[in-house]
Amino acid sequence: MLFNSIEFLLFLPIVFILYWYFLNKKLQLQNLFIVIVSYIFYGWWDWTFLLLIFFTSICSYFSGLLIDRYAKISIKRGICAGNIILNLSILGVYKYYDFFVDSFILAFHHLGIHLSEQTLGLVLPVGISFYTFQALSYTIDVFRKKLSATTDIISFFAYISFFPQLVAGPIERATNLLPQFNKKRIFQYDLAVDGMQQILWGFFKKIVIADNCAKYVNIIFQDYQSQSGATLLLGAIFFTFQIYGDFSGYSDIAVGTAKLFGIRLMQNFRTPYFSRDIAEFWRKWHISLTTWFRDYVYIPLGGSRVGQWKIIRNTFIIFLLSGLWHGANWTFVMWGMYHALLFVPLLLLRKNRKNIDVIAQNRIFPTFIEFSQMLLTFILVVFGWIIFRAENISQAYYYIQKIFTKSLFKMPDNLNVIIILMIVLMLIVEWINRNKEFGLQIAPQRWPALVNYSIYFALCFLIYFCGSPQETFIYFQF
Repeated sequence: MLFNSIEFLLFLPIVFILYWYFLNKKLQLQNLFIVIVSYIFYGWWDWTFLLLIFFTSICSYFSGLLIDRYAKISIKRGICAGNIILNLSILGVYKYYDFFVDSFILAFHHLGIHLSEQTLGLVLPVGISFYTFQALSYTIDVFRKKLSATTDIISFFAYISFFPQLVAGPIERATNLLPQFNKKRIFQYDLAVDGMQQILWGFFKKIVIADNCAKYVNIIFQDYQSQSGATLLLGAIFFTFQIYGDFSGYSDIAVGTAKLFGIRLMQNFRTPYFSRDIAEFWRKWHISLTTWFRDYVYIPLGGSRVGQWKIIRNTFIIFLLSGLWHGANWTFVMWGMYHALLFVPLLLLRKNRKNIDVIAQNRIFPTFIEFSQMLLTFILVVFGWIIFRAENISQAYYYIQKIFTKSLFKMPDNLNVIIILMIVLMLIVEWINRNKEFGLQIAPQRWPALVNYSIYFALCFLIYFCGSPQETFIYFQF
């Protein structure tokens, strides 16, 4: 079920009313209800996908119990490793088997050896990477004794399948989300208002920004050979805002929806395009994934406690895995390696932790140096997104190569002033609230009610009249 669909607009209020007005007496009934509606939400695409998420949930639940049951560390480690291997094997078969088989066959073809193709042609279940990583973090945290294994199977299933963040994150941790299903939830009006503001801002970014940019991005990338350098650069910039509006918009809707049910999810984006270097960008982009790789891959490898070259090695490993996590395509691997290379100078100069404060703190405008740093980082990110968006590495190479031709100085085609104005509006709002959880976060008592409702009405107007036809979310494919 898509957030930007009529079905969801009917589904959400019905679930909200039943949750608070009929099931608010018993916590267990609320949790069971969350599991049921989450399975309905997920099974809306294909009910057979429910078998996978059920299997992942049941295996991880019992793995946690077994880890807690046994005292011997070798047995605990074996159970933990077994569950990790099982879940990653399922993910690998569905997401990567055909990719590696095709790559293997192609490699032998270049050597003059022709092998028959033995791919499976499996349909990738929506959101499998997200809920698999969420299940793995639970098992690992139980093994590390960061939390005790839960005996409440209903609350655990709710943790894995909670519908707002089920198919595209944020990737939650059991230490944050699971305890919230184990304590009574009381309706909080201020939290619900905050959630509705975040949902509205998420829909604006998705429907007005991302979906409008998508129309032009698709045209430009599909016919990149005949486009001028200026148009190709415009297409790359549009995709930069498309993927941000799409993914951060989804996260805003997910986090805001969770607030309606008294649940707080982690922040997944923190104005990443206002970053002053690439390290700051990755502290603000897809936070739930970057911190997952930090805690479960980077730190176990030694993190920053080892020598300089091992730190660089560890950085390349997590970016390689991050690229592969996004999909079975060499462009994602190349995109990951590109960002790892951008990290190296910061690591060598020990400046990767330099910009950890809010930019232009207590100031309206950034300094000239800060603005220059933001602009350079933004440009580097834009070229990374070209690699990410391309269908193959050859397309990415020729796309970037053609930008740097004389036609770069021509007036670009497909220059839509309305979209540019909407992007500028989004950037202004997020700059003003760059130290807040999301762009539209305003205290209702801060301004008169007329001002608040005028802002809400204006955004609804833009969503309705400037929104593009329904587009699926980019990160559903990951």
